[in-house]
Amino acid sequence: MLNTVTYDDGGRSRRVLHRASIGEMVVPYGDPGPLHGWKNAFDAGEWGLGRLADSLTLGCDCLGAIHYFDVPMADERGGARVLERGICVHEEDYGILWKHVDMQAGTTEVRRSRRLVISSISTVGNYEYGFYWYLYLDGTIQLEVKLTGIMSTMGIVPGDQPRHATVVAPGLAAPVHQHLFCARLDLDVDGETNEVYEVDTTVLAPGPDNPWTNAFVAQQTPLRSEREAQRLVDPGRSRSWLVVNPHARNRLGQPVGYRLRPGATPTLLAGPDSPVGRRATFATRNLWVTPYDPDERRPAGDHPNQSQGGDGLPRWTSTNRSLVDADVVLWHTFGITHVPRPEDWPVTPVEYCGFHLVPFGFFDGNPALDVPPSEAHCTS
Repeated sequence: MLNTVTYDDGGRSRRVLHRASIGEMVVPYGDPGPLHGWKNAFDAGEWGLGRLADSLTLGCDCLGAIHYFDVPMADERGGARVLERGICVHEEDYGILWKHVDMQAGTTEVRRSRRLVISSISTVGNYEYGFYWYLYLDGTIQLEVKLTGIMSTMGIVPGDQPRHATVVAPGLAAPVHQHLFCARLDLDVDGETNEVYEVDTTVLAPGPDNPWTNAFVAQQTPLRSEREAQRLVDPGRSRSWLVVNPHARNRLGQPVGYRLRPGATPTLLAGPDSPVGRRATFATRNLWVTPYDPDERRPAGDHPNQSQGGDGLPRWTSTNRSLVDADVVLWHTFGITHVPRPEDWPVTPVEYCGFHLVPFGFFDGNPALDVPPSEAHCTS
């Protein structure tokens, strides 16, 4: 979980994020056979990512000058326990922040990027999930999930080529499956009164205003209700979603905003009438938006393993509440569709997925201009 994030903009403190967390995670399998077809574990709502978090080790899980946080939590019987070193915080170099070479003056200006890393790792059965929140000097916030561990496998007759799985070793195959996360993003962009827009890059038709047929625009469409705000990613349009505060303006008169920039991410492939399709309806959309309600915390409902389906986001949004001048919560589904390969056996190398939250008019200019140069400053 990432709690309140604020930035200083010319002496004024602006809040962008009240709270962010992984609200749910589901792992459905694509093999219809009796050994794997029933698998659709809710690793957050059913198993519990928090209670399965690892105790982190310096030099292995985290590297550098580290600060660790112990995590108090409830045990299986309702008592209390403390997980030592459950959260790791450190700072690291992340390449170039910005650079320009002035060919007329013969000068070079370069600034190095650093990011604050807040991380935890959970072992859920055979898989490990690393959750890495990155806070950058330019105001960008990133969540990166790192997936590793051991795949769930099936025995086969040597020489067989199963339709729904990949042979990863002699007599052994791993079924195709998905890892789908839903992040609950309680955004407060310079206040609790926000609005959400879908932003698509749209090509303009040829005509007098487009004589070279090269014109395109960033088209903003308001998402005024919960029904309108059930959306899918569209990489061909460079689709993103913009959260603005219409009552707070930057020096150019534009509403301050933050953009949710998704990756090329899948949605649930199982049918709507399947057991997992009924219980993980949240994963059929990449974006849902709701007005803030403290009781709405889990996109699949509070008890997904006991649900017959329809709980969580489908039930909440059925009333189609207004999102105009609202305290909005964004629910972003992202993840990977894992087609196993021999290189994933016996332990899978890390695979990545996630998203970015990027300032869009939130600051009056580049907030990282005052970053000092390195001691050994670059010269032409």
